[in-house]
Amino acid sequence: MSAHREDTVRRVSALDITQRKGKTPIVCLTAYTAPIAEILDEHCDVLLVGDSVGMVIHGLPNTVGVTLEMMILHGQAVMRGSKKALVVIDMPFGSYEGGHEIAYANATRLMKETGAQAVKVEAGPTVAPVIEYLVQRGIPVMSHVGLLPQAVLADGGFRAKGKDAEERRRILEDARASEAAGAFAVVIEGVAEGLAREITDAIGVPTIGIGASAGCDGQVLVVDDMLGLFDWTPKFVRRYADLRTEIARAAERYAEDVKARRFPGPAEIYFAKKAG
Repeated sequence: MSAHREDTVRRVSALDITQRKGKTPIVCLTAYTAPIAEILDEHCDVLLVGDSVGMVIHGLPNTVGVTLEMMILHGQAVMRGSKKALVVIDMPFGSYEGGHEIAYANATRLMKETGAQAVKVEAGPTVAPVIEYLVQRGIPVMSHVGLLPQAVLADGGFRAKGKDAEERRRILEDARASEAAGAFAVVIEGVAEGLAREITDAIGVPTIGIGASAGCDGQVLVVDDMLGLFDWTPKFVRRYADLRTEIARAAERYAEDVKARRFPGPAEIYFAKKAG
């Protein structure tokens, strides 16, 4: 008997995203846990299990310390919580730069152990051949150009890119090379607005901006930044909520109720049944 269910929701595919070039903008947010994935799934085309999880959830100073095991753990959680969105999982630092075979082994492990439909890599002069190698072997790849968080140690910090002609040329070249290698979409992070528009016009696959341009084919934000869970957020983030304040207020009220013995009250307590 077939295990197929007629009411199964069809997930967005990498091909669906590619075909959105120049059409309705693509909505993408990061997700790291099952409950958040479940909430976001209805509203997003893409859920990105970003290696930003290292900073957002685990308190690391950057993404360099993120491991394959961490990405698998959070990827599994997001897959459990979502039904519709395309789930893309970041390949962490060191998991794809050491050779085609190593990259393939790590990408297949990510996809097999999480069920995610695609992986994302940060592009550079040596990465396009890796993208091509993976795509030729059936792995959908999203590329990432501009500000590359995994290169933060080499760059000396997080800084906007594309402010001079040579840097603009290199980033545009990386985007074009990513498309030529078979990437189904390209994330553009932290670049001058005009460069983001130029890249979007220059390549035939969708661009997804973060600190880039409203002219990109879609947008992505780190969900915790968008929800206002941190005191500081980057310039390119728009806060759509202030959950940090709401959580603090809730914790304060809880602490007051506990100290005053108002919690738990009759509604939150189990009582033994009276003997008949």
